[in-house]
Amino acid sequence: MSPFVRKVRTASGATAVQIAEKHHGVRRILEHLGSAHTEADLAVLMQVARDKLNEGQQVLDIELPGTESAPAASGAVVTGSAAQVLWEVLTDAYALLGFDVLDDEAFRSMVLARIIEPASKLATTGILAELGVEAPHRNTLMAALVRCQERDYRGVLATACMSHTTKANGAATMVLYDTTTLHFEAEDEDDLRRVGMSKERRVDPQVQVGLLVDPGGFPLEVHLFEGNKAETTTLVPVLRQFQHRHGIADMVVVADAGMLSAANLNALEDAGYSFIVGSRIAKAPYDLAAHFERHGNNFADGQTLESVRTMGTGAKARDRRVVYHYSFRREKRDNYTLNKQIEKAEKVASGQRPLKKDRFVKLAGKKPGVDWDLVERARQLLGLKGYVTNLPVEKMPAANVVAAYHDLWQVEASFRMTKSDLRARPVFHRTRQAIEAHLTVVFAALAISRHLQDITGVSIKKLIRTLRPLRSVTIEIDGHTLTAAPTIGTEAREILDMLPAINAPGH
Repeated sequence: MSPFVRKVRTASGATAVQIAEKHHGVRRILEHLGSAHTEADLAVLMQVARDKLNEGQQVLDIELPGTESAPAASGAVVTGSAAQVLWEVLTDAYALLGFDVLDDEAFRSMVLARIIEPASKLATTGILAELGVEAPHRNTLMAALVRCQERDYRGVLATACMSHTTKANGAATMVLYDTTTLHFEAEDEDDLRRVGMSKERRVDPQVQVGLLVDPGGFPLEVHLFEGNKAETTTLVPVLRQFQHRHGIADMVVVADAGMLSAANLNALEDAGYSFIVGSRIAKAPYDLAAHFERHGNNFADGQTLESVRTMGTGAKARDRRVVYHYSFRREKRDNYTLNKQIEKAEKVASGQRPLKKDRFVKLAGKKPGVDWDLVERARQLLGLKGYVTNLPVEKMPAANVVAAYHDLWQVEASFRMTKSDLRARPVFHRTRQAIEAHLTVVFAALAISRHLQDITGVSIKKLIRTLRPLRSVTIEIDGHTLTAAPTIGTEAREILDMLPAINAPGH
């Protein structure tokens, strides 16, 4: 027999609501949902029971031997339900970050819906309706995207983000920068969407996105560039905008080796920025020539070494401080990767693998072979990582330079969040204005997600999964409207206890 709903009068006079099944004359309780003391309580529990059963499941009232039949919930009608707890958590976070200064309900709805369930603007209205909150019409959402550009919502959001990180962490003294690409479901290129260098080796039209975050990964600025624009040329424009917006003159910028060029570093220095940028390891034999001459490739775990390298030519040449760090753990990882690359090169040399741009493959006449000299040079550098900076050692010792650079994983974590949890791609918008507005929605959603993740200690995905099922139920009884709050489980309570706003009076 299929599961059914069972109401039982308890000794205390309450009505217990259970889900049960009967097999070969034996009744078995599958789940006890709770005990109702009023008609409103009973209506809520019955609605919960129906939701748990498959659509169309028959509902039966059965009494236990020796008890009275439970009264029917006549007069009590469930008129709606809403994921009110989740919605209040998100709207509180939106307000706490200062985003409500925009005073645009439609824009807020798009941002929060993207956090809950990323989808198209058309599907967003359905998602909001399912949550039980007011859903703007699709045309209203599209109008909000137009306002977003006309009123520079991104600039307002960026100012609010900077204010938030300053209040939380003190005056900003360090920012981290990286780029990623967003691809499009389109065949033709235009002035913005261009085929370019893709870290995922895609050949679709794309755009470049530059993201600036604080050391904790909280977003501060996001900028859009043409898909074929070189990474090295994106950093300075973003920092100039950041500097202009907030009036900051003295700040350390951390970026990966993709930003390393003499012109970039000179431009950063001339703009008043200090920098820490990843260095390509191929320069190590020259930078550390004295060490290799005296000690070979012997390093102590955690050892740092200093060198000076002249970067640029002519009048633009400047001496740069270079810091190297050795890690035994990194050497093990590098050695594993190196052996895999050698294995591929050997397969190319033996004809087991087609000739590609594999590392350590050289052409000896008409036949490919393994470049063992290059392999040996690579082995000498296993476990080393280099960093270029214009910070003097008195202001930042080598160990601090290394630690600051390692925070770059926070930028990568934010990019992963935008691409997975917030699904910023693929992008179906066509005009630059629409793409910029879409990116602003994602920027706001990322800020809220990082904020909630930081203060609760759980991923935004888990937070949504835990709080979304908590439904407040609206009931009408004899002309009166009642709202029954959901039962908060242990996991949900642990999350909510980390959010002071949700426990404030009135929530």
